[in-house]
Amino acid sequence: MPRQQTIIEFRLENISKCVTITVNTLDVLVNTLKIPGLEAMVNTTQSLLKFVQTIKQDKNECAELMEQTYNILNAIIGVYVKSDTGIELPPSTLHEIANFTQTLHKIYTFIEAQQSGSKVKKFFRKGELGGLLKDCKTGLQEGIKFFQIKSSNIMSTAREMEEQAQIRHQEMLNAIETISSSDSASSISRMYSASYASSNSISMLPAEPKIFHGRESELADILKHFEQSTPRIAILGAGGMGKTSLAQAVIHHEKIVIKYQGNRLFVACDTAASKAELASFIGAHLGMKPGKDLTRAVLYRLSEGSPTLLILDNLATVWEPAESRKEVEEFLSLLTDITNLALMITMRGAERPSKVQWTRPFLPSLEPLAQEAARKVFIAIAEDRHPMEEINQVLSLTDNMPLSINLLAHAVDVEGTTAILSRWQREHTAVISEGYDRRSNLESSILLSLESPRITSTPHSQELLSLLSILPDGLSNVQLKQSKLAIQDILDCKRALLRTALAYVDDHKRLKALVPIREYMANSSHQQTK
Repeated sequence: MPRQQTIIEFRLENISKCVTITVNTLDVLVNTLKIPGLEAMVNTTQSLLKFVQTIKQDKNECAELMEQTYNILNAIIGVYVKSDTGIELPPSTLHEIANFTQTLHKIYTFIEAQQSGSKVKKFFRKGELGGLLKDCKTGLQEGIKFFQIKSSNIMSTAREMEEQAQIRHQEMLNAIETISSSDSASSISRMYSASYASSNSISMLPAEPKIFHGRESELADILKHFEQSTPRIAILGAGGMGKTSLAQAVIHHEKIVIKYQGNRLFVACDTAASKAELASFIGAHLGMKPGKDLTRAVLYRLSEGSPTLLILDNLATVWEPAESRKEVEEFLSLLTDITNLALMITMRGAERPSKVQWTRPFLPSLEPLAQEAARKVFIAIAEDRHPMEEINQVLSLTDNMPLSINLLAHAVDVEGTTAILSRWQREHTAVISEGYDRRSNLESSILLSLESPRITSTPHSQELLSLLSILPDGLSNVQLKQSKLAIQDILDCKRALLRTALAYVDDHKRLKALVPIREYMANSSHQQTK
C-alpha cells in the first residue's frame, strides 16, 4: 500500500504546481517582450522549483517561503497586466523587483540546504542558516508591503490555486498581445534589445536622487577619475553621510550613462554574509542562475562583456568580519584584474580594503554638508514656510549629517519646527528613528557602526565614545595621553572610532563626535547599560 502523503507534502506539491504555472507566465513575458531584469527572476525561480518537493528539513518554513514567493510573483504579473505603459514601469517598482530577485537567491540557498546530504549546508556556520531564513522572510515582507498584497491564507485547494494561476496566465497573454500590436511597444522592445542586450542591470538600478545638494565637488572628482579607462573608487564616511546617494548620482550621470549604457550594475551588499553570497548577488544582477558559488562564473561573464561599471554599495557588511575579510579582498582583487571593469564601492568608516590598487588621488571620506547645502536639502523637503531661526535650530541638531537632515526635514514637514524641537527635548534621536532600516532610522544606522567588528574587537572604544557624547568640544591628544581616564588602551580606542568614522579629528586636532551620535550615546539604552 503506497504511503499516504502528509499535509505538508501536499502543501509543497500544490505550491510547486502553482509557482510553475506562474513562472511560465513570466517566462512568456520575458521571451516575448525581451524585458531586461525579469530573466534573472525567472531563472532563479525555475532553479528553485527543482528542490521544492525533495525538501527533508524545515518543510513548514520552506512552504511558507514558497507561498509568499507565489504571491509576489503574481503581484508582479499583475503590475505588468495593469500597466498603462506596457513594459515601462516606474524606477521604484523595478528596484523592488530587483530586491525581490536577490531575496529569491537567498531562498534558493536556504531550500537547497534542506536537501538530504546537501553539500551547501556544510558551508554554513552554526546559526547562519537561521540568519539566512530571517533575511528571506524580511525580503519577502518588504515585497508584500510594496506590492500591497493583502494578508490572507493561500488558496485552500490545488484546484482553486491552479485555476487562479491559469487565469493570470491568460490575462498576461492577452496583455502581451495588446502590447505587442502597438507601435510604441515594439519600439520600446527594439530600444531595449539594442541598448541593453548584454545586461539585465537597467531594471535593477536604484532611482536617481531627487534631492542632491552639497556633493557637487565629490561628484566632479569621481567623474574625473572616470576619464581613465577603469577606475577603482572607494566612497567612505560615517553612516548617514550620503555615500549611497552619491553613488546613485554617479551611476545616473549623463557621462556615465553614455560611457556604460546598460552595463551599469548597482549591487546592494547589506545582507551579504560571505564572498560566495556577494558573488551570488552580482550574478543575480547579471541574470545568472543561482549556484553554490558563482565567483568564477561572475568573473568570466564580466571579463567577456563590454565595458562595465560595478558599484558595490555598503560593502562593509561583508568585508568587516575577520572570517570573511580575506576572501572578500581576494575577490575584489580578481574583479580589478578585469580590464574592462570599473569598480566603485561605498563603505562606512575610513578604511579601504587592501589588495586593490585604488585610483589616486583617493576620494576623501565624506564630511557633513556645508551650512548652505544643508539648508537647501532641508527646504527642498520641508519647504521654507517655517521661521528661519527655527530651521537653523533644527539643523544644529543634525550637525549637517545628510541622513539626519533628511529624516528631521520629513518630520518637520508633517509636524512643524516648533513641535519637532519640543519632541527632541524629550525623545532626542528617537524622533527620527521610526523607520525599519539604516536609511530611514538614524539609531539603526549608528547601531550598525557600534556593532561592527572594528568596534567590538576594541570594546572600550564605546566608553570613549560615551565620554565624547558629553564633551561637545572633544578631547585633544594631550588630554587623551595625560588623562587618568579609566579607559583601557585609550589610543587604540581612538583609532577604532576613527576607522569606523564614529568620531573625527577637527581642524584644531581635537577628537570629536557629531551631534546625532553624541545624542544617541548620551540617551540610548546602549549607553545606559555601560
